[in-house]
Amino acid sequence: MKKALILTLSYYFIQGLIHNLGHVITPRYVDVMGIPSFMFGFFFSAMSLGLLVGAPIWGILGDSRSKKPFIVLGLLGYSLGQVLFVSTTNLVWMTFFRFLSGFSVSASVTLFLAHVISLAPKEERTKYLSISAALIALGTTFGYRIGGFLGSFYLQEVFYIQAITNSIYALFVFLTMKEFKTSVVTKRSTFFTSLKDATKMDKSLLAFLFALTLATMSATILTKYLDVYFTIDLGYSTNELGIFVFITGLVGIFTNFVIVPMISKLKKDFMFMKWIQLISAIIVFIVFRSEAILLALYTGYMAYIVLKSIYQPLEQNYISLNAEDNRYSTIMGVRQTFFALGMIIGPLVAGFIYDYSPRMIFDLSAMLFVIAFGLMIFSQNALSKKALKVPETSPQHLDPVEYKASL
Repeated sequence: MKKALILTLSYYFIQGLIHNLGHVITPRYVDVMGIPSFMFGFFFSAMSLGLLVGAPIWGILGDSRSKKPFIVLGLLGYSLGQVLFVSTTNLVWMTFFRFLSGFSVSASVTLFLAHVISLAPKEERTKYLSISAALIALGTTFGYRIGGFLGSFYLQEVFYIQAITNSIYALFVFLTMKEFKTSVVTKRSTFFTSLKDATKMDKSLLAFLFALTLATMSATILTKYLDVYFTIDLGYSTNELGIFVFITGLVGIFTNFVIVPMISKLKKDFMFMKWIQLISAIIVFIVFRSEAILLALYTGYMAYIVLKSIYQPLEQNYISLNAEDNRYSTIMGVRQTFFALGMIIGPLVAGFIYDYSPRMIFDLSAMLFVIAFGLMIFSQNALSKKALKVPETSPQHLDPVEYKASL
């Protein structure tokens, strides 16, 4: 089982590399094609909508059957979506193909995460989630670096290269991924019943998931519109953007491998997740008001990358503790729905704001972090009250004393 876990973690690196070859050049491609700049946010939101719709479906299928066929199918669908996106100039079709890519990639995003959780011992889950985040960050770093370099010579062709390598990667997963047993659920779920179940969640968990949505909106705005801001407004090349993202990736990797394991030992996950939101808001507000913007990006923004890298594995582990045994894919599908909701709304709203004032979207990002901080305080208070009642089985499957200490 340890070998299967290590192999699954390797998929994260490969996927991070391949799936980010095209992201770094997309703003430039949209600009060169003469497409209005707000459509960049629209395209990204369409892809995120595909993630939102697909994640619960793939999650339910992954719990009721083998995960591997759906992962491979999703990867091939992503390759198709990438090719079709740059094969037309019709904005409606381009938006639809973005949706197809998002719907397809949600299979591997959701099911690989559930697979790592099911393979990792519960007491080491945060450690392995942190490693998976580090490896996908490392892959993303190389993907942006390679894609940025290729973008200096080609644009449309990079998407074709991405599609071909991703199809080879799908074959590699098909030949190497191991599953020890097929999860079986007694009650067959559907997409709509999965969403209905989400409304029945404990209010503390729902508040946390909505906080996740807002934090994701903010992080997505930063990630995607920093690409646009860096290349279009500040006038740097895609290669220079690739170098910047490469450095942020190295910072994230160091954080996941070194800092997160130390923090997880303190058993104060919720406290860290909560204060990360407020500190992130302060950093973002200061960085994008700096006169020396490049210096601020290479210093203050790196501090934000550290906080973001700490937050993700803690958040994923926290949500996984709410899952029933053999239902990890389903709960991660619901988690991905809230995550994707933030990825949809953030760029869509920011796309229109950006045309008016680029700085305003970074102010919006800071404000969303503050609201997420407030929702996490509400979630903490609701959960503390519930812990005092000492239920037979807490929603986090923790002893109430241990859970209360984790706050």
